[in-house]
Amino acid sequence: MSDSSNDLLPEQGRGHVKSQGKAGSPGTPFATLTNPFGDIEEQQFEVPGQIQSAPGLFEEAMKAGAALQRRPHTAAGVQSIQRQHLKKRMTVWERIDCLADEPPRILYQNWGPNLDGASLVTALIRVGGRDVAIYGHDFTVRAGSMDATNGEKLARLFELAAKQRIPLVGLNDSAGAYIPAGVGGLDGYADAFTALRKISGIVPSIMCMFGFNAGGGSYLPRQGSFLIQPNDTFFGLTGPGVVKSVLGEDVTPDELGGPGVHSQSGVTDFVVPDEVAALRKVRALLNYLPSHNGVAAPHQPSSDPISRKTWDIDILLKKAFNSPTGFNTPIDITVLIQQLCDHGDFLELQAERARNTITALGRMGGNVIGFVANNSAVASGQIDIGAAYKNARFIRFCNLYNIPIIFLEDTTGFLPGKEQESRGIVQAGRAMLDAIVDLRTPRFLVLVRNAFGGAYASYNNYPTGADFVVALPTTRVAVMGPAGVEYVYKDELRKLRAEAKTRLVKETEAQKSAGLGETEAEDAARVLVDGWIKAEEHLLAQRYERELMNPNEALSLGSISQIVMPSDLRHVLTEHMDFCLRNYEPAPMDGVQREFH
Repeated sequence: MSDSSNDLLPEQGRGHVKSQGKAGSPGTPFATLTNPFGDIEEQQFEVPGQIQSAPGLFEEAMKAGAALQRRPHTAAGVQSIQRQHLKKRMTVWERIDCLADEPPRILYQNWGPNLDGASLVTALIRVGGRDVAIYGHDFTVRAGSMDATNGEKLARLFELAAKQRIPLVGLNDSAGAYIPAGVGGLDGYADAFTALRKISGIVPSIMCMFGFNAGGGSYLPRQGSFLIQPNDTFFGLTGPGVVKSVLGEDVTPDELGGPGVHSQSGVTDFVVPDEVAALRKVRALLNYLPSHNGVAAPHQPSSDPISRKTWDIDILLKKAFNSPTGFNTPIDITVLIQQLCDHGDFLELQAERARNTITALGRMGGNVIGFVANNSAVASGQIDIGAAYKNARFIRFCNLYNIPIIFLEDTTGFLPGKEQESRGIVQAGRAMLDAIVDLRTPRFLVLVRNAFGGAYASYNNYPTGADFVVALPTTRVAVMGPAGVEYVYKDELRKLRAEAKTRLVKETEAQKSAGLGETEAEDAARVLVDGWIKAEEHLLAQRYERELMNPNEALSLGSISQIVMPSDLRHVLTEHMDFCLRNYEPAPMDGVQREFH
């Protein structure tokens, strides 16, 4: 937690006290703004303008009610709050205050005489002027654990979010089910699981993982649309202690369920430094999301003209393709996304996973746009299992919530090999293809460079439903990449290699006549003939690129609508996207439910 979080301390914990340090050493200073041990001024319950009278039953009832209202804020006590802060964690009330524009409206205050249900706070808040439903575990009360009361309360909040069509945010910091509650804790999670699944695809949800979460505390948030995990946090089905006792494996929390693990598997969408950064990420993400599946994402007027020239794309491609490695030079596709978006702003999702593909949200002409882009800077942009599932999940989300997508293609194909096949690359590729075929929102394809084989056939072209397909002059579209020379010009290559044998004999004799010995003559002849073969193969490769590995045939067949200069790419795409969105009616999905997901 950054230093600025000191401004967020709750009023009941302000002052200056001494507390136990992390290792239990006494005397560790902890600063608050008021004396928590000072006398609390008794609250008076008087009506303005009323004639003063002796307090009676009414005042006693009001005092009892006010005390009950305060209990969740004060029940933890100073030591529990300090313990939370010394772990670099905020309390649930501080997290809500940090995220919300104004004080929250607390719902379902079932806190009871024994704080039944108080380990979970549910509320309505406003974030960026929008209504948001929020829940948060209070780790200072029963370690934020869940019982049947909590589960019912959560389910009610989820149903309210769907009914009122507002986004949901979860602040998770829970040890799991409350063990003394018995099966009631499991029933509580089951209620919450079911309710959250039912609103999936109706309203978007963002989950933050704070502290140490286990069991149902991991299942539930991963049902959300997006998951944000700060460093130095853990969540998993079981903790390291259980793994040690069951499997005998020594593993640290970070190795078992830290951000480095979950960001690579795709369980975590965003990794951030601390809790404040996580809450800021929630605000940033909400800025791109619609409130529900029946509306478009919020439009944000921009001063960045749609006609802005994207010269940096020219510079990038010129430096890359005029280098010694030519068209095989890797390029960072995020430069193109940055150039296309208003003021260069975009939000990348799952940035630590499968970097050979990029998924991001940005704006063009004020409209929210999703981007799915092959990144040749990593593994030639080839689509492997991780990239296919990463793409599929993002595409499905955009499809549910009326977000148009621009695909930027630059890949030599799907990654081949035994390891990929044994892990199910066919299944992963099918998941991505299905998501693209099912996509109902406006979707464009930009062919940047390589578009070969099955990767082109399954990557949002006109046959799979694209609304607009354009190509840069650097595009190379073909059934196969450079290796296709062996198939297209197999007769020429067969003659070339047959002639090489004859040339080798003749050149050897010529070298002998020049005075070289048998071995020296053969070596010299082989060098000359190999050079000749390479020169002839290079000419065939150039012919292949000239005749087949270019956008000409695709343009003539109507597979491409037009060739676009790199500097005009933003203008062309933004204008056409604005046209498509003017004629698109945002609505919940009503198509056939596919067998797979």
